[in-house]
Amino acid sequence: MSAKKLLRSIFAPSPKLIQMKKVVLVYGIIAGLIVTIMMAFSTGYYCSKGDFEGGMIYGYSAMLLSFSMIFVGIKTFRDKYNGGTINFGKAFKTGLFISLIASTIYVIGWLINYYCFIPDFMDKYAAAMLAKAKASGIGAAELEKKAAQMAKMKEWYKNPLFVILMTYVEILPVAVVVTLISSLILKRKTAK
Repeated sequence: MSAKKLLRSIFAPSPKLIQMKKVVLVYGIIAGLIVTIMMAFSTGYYCSKGDFEGGMIYGYSAMLLSFSMIFVGIKTFRDKYNGGTINFGKAFKTGLFISLIASTIYVIGWLINYYCFIPDFMDKYAAAMLAKAKASGIGAAELEKKAAQMAKMKEWYKNPLFVILMTYVEILPVAVVVTLISSLILKRKTAK
């Protein structure tokens, strides 16, 4: 066997890997677009109203809805390309890659939304959180502490790297939980 053939056999992706990449890309992009579009509309709506709690409920609901694509993607790979079987590890890996693609699209969408359309988001968010704290009747010292916390967060949000990290922290844990649950449900040792 020539060195060229040996290298090709080592580094050439298997047909199952190619199929897995296709499933991961298709379902990751679909999930990412769903959650990003819903985030863009909800952010505009709830930010204009100053209702950030309603926006968070809507946002996490949109994440769960879009992450149903993780379940569908794992199931598609298992049933269509993997002979009806999949172990937990391969199911988790497939779901995790779908999650990463969807989350990355969401992060990019948030960066565009934040920097191009609502650059005053943190000012509005901080004002809403302080108004909520005042309305709850907390003491002056606690209110001052909350104001300092909001000021620090606004300062951190001036750094794009921090914005990226915080946006991943917002979405990725939800995706990983959905991946874990989907992998546990869909794992199958023998084909039906």
